[in-house]
Amino acid sequence: MDEARLKRLRWRTRRGTRELDSLFGGWLDTSFPAADEALQQAFDELLDVQDPDLWDWVMGHARPPRDDWQAIIDDIRTRHRL
Repeated sequence: MDEARLKRLRWRTRRGTRELDSLFGGWLDTSFPAADEALQQAFDELLDVQDPDLWDWVMGHARPPRDDWQAIIDDIRTRHRL
């Protein structure tokens, strides 16, 4: 695993709220290392989304426009029983 990439992603998981920090930072720690390159890239791109949209998706109020993003959101929701 590329250490520089992980550091950059770690920084990017620091969001506007502690809740989002925990949810996305937790996914980076637990699921990212085992994910294939396509899902890792999808996670990187997901972090470009604004916090209100991420929050709505994680809370189940809306769905992301991409299936790979939905897979990540579903995994986060399952892990945290949301």
